[in-house]
Amino acid sequence: MKIIKYILLVFLFSSSYLLFSQSSKVPYLKVITYNIWNGHDWGKDIARHDKMVSWIKSKSPDVMALQELCGYTEEKLASDAKQWGHNYSIILKTDGYPVGLTSSKPIELKEKARDGLWHGTLHATTWNIDFFVVHLSPVDRDFRFKEAGIILDKINTISNENHMVLGDFNAHSPFDGELDLTFPKLLERKQQSDLKSEKHLNLLDGQHDYSVISKFLSYPLIDVTQRFVKPQDRFTFPGKALIGIWQTAEEAEQNKGRIDFIMTSRALAKKCINVTVENGDDTAYVSDHYPVIAEFEIGN
Repeated sequence: MKIIKYILLVFLFSSSYLLFSQSSKVPYLKVITYNIWNGHDWGKDIARHDKMVSWIKSKSPDVMALQELCGYTEEKLASDAKQWGHNYSIILKTDGYPVGLTSSKPIELKEKARDGLWHGTLHATTWNIDFFVVHLSPVDRDFRFKEAGIILDKINTISNENHMVLGDFNAHSPFDGELDLTFPKLLERKQQSDLKSEKHLNLLDGQHDYSVISKFLSYPLIDVTQRFVKPQDRFTFPGKALIGIWQTAEEAEQNKGRIDFIMTSRALAKKCINVTVENGDDTAYVSDHYPVIAEFEIGN
């Protein structure tokens, strides 16, 4: 009889503990941003497309921000999103270089902004977070600086303390000075490019321009990657997919830098528990950019 009572007590204790653990589990959010390079050659590179879908599916994100959805329609993005488990998706436009957002929860569109912006910005809410998916000018630092101001003005109008700006900023961070010094060939390459340009300059007085990212940081937005990833591991460009097209294998190793960011409000940054820049072999030939993953404990 004592043995039976003991077994019952153990069972009741175990059940109570399991119920408590389940009820006290903190909700978890995984966000990825990824520039997919010309929409996999405007949909013609099926192999790269399938690798991207497979990789995203393996990471099980809750929210996915995408840039360079070239050749995509709402239907095509929705079809891709369903393959990695997202029933909700939205795209900024279907011309040029669109950005988009997919989610495991409903998405509320706030604005599809294009005026004064090179590629445009998508503002939408999901998971009770305001997301601004961006793709700033790839060729003009003055234009990028103006874009930063436009986007921050939009952020200033929202009341949600949980917000995030993510995507391809095409700009360098003052936090990455050590990374930039490690790869001086990148600066030389940009200096040569600026000398050939009569209209657009990427550099500021011949040096890496940190003013665009500094503008976001001073808002303030928080560069969550900087808090979790060592400088030498932060590079997001170029991917090895460019080898033989725009760069040699040697140049791809010499021209590393970070231009893809996840920047959050202070409130959201406090909930960030990990960030990784996925610049390993599994993504090296999928795009010319590497994806960035941020994870959050978002509370009940």
